[in-house]
Amino acid sequence: MTQRVALVTGALGGLGTAIAQQLALAGHKVVAAYHPEFDKPDEWVKEQEAAGFKDFILVAGDVSDLESSAKMVAEAEAKAGPIDILVNNAGITRDKTFLKMTRLIWDEVLGVNLTGPFNITHAVLPRMVEVGWGRIVNVSSIVGQTGAFGQANYAVTKGGLIAFTMTLAREVARKGVTVNAVAPGFIETDMTKDVPAAVLDGVKMTTPVGRLGKPEEVAAAIVFLASPQASYITGQVIPVNGGLYM
Repeated sequence: MTQRVALVTGALGGLGTAIAQQLALAGHKVVAAYHPEFDKPDEWVKEQEAAGFKDFILVAGDVSDLESSAKMVAEAEAKAGPIDILVNNAGITRDKTFLKMTRLIWDEVLGVNLTGPFNITHAVLPRMVEVGWGRIVNVSSIVGQTGAFGQANYAVTKGGLIAFTMTLAREVARKGVTVNAVAPGFIETDMTKDVPAAVLDGVKMTTPVGRLGKPEEVAAAIVFLASPQASYITGQVIPVNGGLYM
């Protein structure tokens, strides 16, 4: 298999780590992007080395800022080469019911979760189109398909990512670039650690497979969508939700 260069945003989180690891196991050169103010890269690198992953390339930046995103992509390409695979994974939550939601937390979530993919994709897509090959995978959510109490801002971004995926897929399909999304359900990550146990028990009861998902299960779908074998799949949303929404 041809080794490709993969850029993963939000790579130091639970899901991002699983994505980076699975892409590396598939033979790709992985650039792990992180936010310098919120992530702890030194600790993460030590954990990855202990797990047998010693070749990750790290770059720092703020995906919500256009200039920072461009600089981060430029640094990634200088260190690893042109980006062939982009996984727009960076995301945050700032939950409040809509009547209590401030414009600030609305803007924060949209800036990272929706403007972020615009900024990063805008920086890597021209080269993909030029060479006639590329894979873009956007990490959406079941919340973008169903909505969720107290998550108007988050749901808007994840639903927007689905629309972005379908639109961009139509625009670049004949250029050899596929654009798809995964929509995870409730996954065992830091985002679900703060959810009350009673709520999670309810989720498990209503999920047909009867459990939460694992980050590796989401990552496996992303690795497939990034592969040459997925060349006839574009503009699709792959649910990884245990049958919770179908």
